[in-house]
Amino acid sequence: MIFRSRVAESRFARLAALPFRVSQVGRHDAHLLAMSARWLAQSKESTNYTYDITDRNREYLAWWVSGVSARPVAEVRGYFEEILGDRDLAGHIRHYTATSSRSRLADLELRWHRHLGWYALVRALRPEHIVETGTDKGRGTLVLASAVRRNGLGRVTTIDNNPASGYLIRPPYSEFVTRIIGDSVSAIAELDTSVDFFLHDSLHTREHEAREFEAVAPRLSKGAIVLSDNAHATDVLSRWAESRGWHFTFFQERPAHHWYPGAGIGLASRSPSGVAGV
Repeated sequence: MIFRSRVAESRFARLAALPFRVSQVGRHDAHLLAMSARWLAQSKESTNYTYDITDRNREYLAWWVSGVSARPVAEVRGYFEEILGDRDLAGHIRHYTATSSRSRLADLELRWHRHLGWYALVRALRPEHIVETGTDKGRGTLVLASAVRRNGLGRVTTIDNNPASGYLIRPPYSEFVTRIIGDSVSAIAELDTSVDFFLHDSLHTREHEAREFEAVAPRLSKGAIVLSDNAHATDVLSRWAESRGWHFTFFQERPAHHWYPGAGIGLASRSPSGVAGV
């Protein structure tokens, strides 16, 4: 112990610690490489990766949703269990994924990651009009539509410029969804119904994200919330919120057994809780 203490205090301390530091980095990188190799061999996804989040991260997500929705955390946990146990939704996604012409680029295994938060927010806040930009396969749209369906009120408008998008949006969930094919900024400007829940998940450039927020701003209801699925990569939503005197909060994902470091949920609202008047 005396020798180690003297080495730690000497000019050779950094050199002496190098083997230990190399070992730490090596263990981390080996674990990451193993997960990456497993994913390359087993997954078919090339974009919009799906994965589970760690148990602790899911618990933190429940507390985050509880805070921004002003609902008890036990209620939020119940919403998580609700969608995790929804066999009809799971069967629907698996069936239409397997029969799609794009099935070679999508996994059949269901992994909900931050979509748990989307679902719980809709269940807790009960928005009447949800607008999502960036439909892609339609998986996120189904999560939102499923929550609207259980709420017994509301509608989802999803916008994408790709006519081939949204192949998962079929009955009964399509009954709660309006699909718009076209430029998201132009489509938002033409909306004739106020927006209670807005989610940016389309072209992830700073310029386009900012244009969407500016386009939707005059259409937001008093108690509206604005979400960004790109807030882990840009500060566009936080800056937009600050410029309007709104509040901003962010949840960071921790994927379980996946090489991807995770994205998150950025949320802006007029009040700290996301609920008007609270």
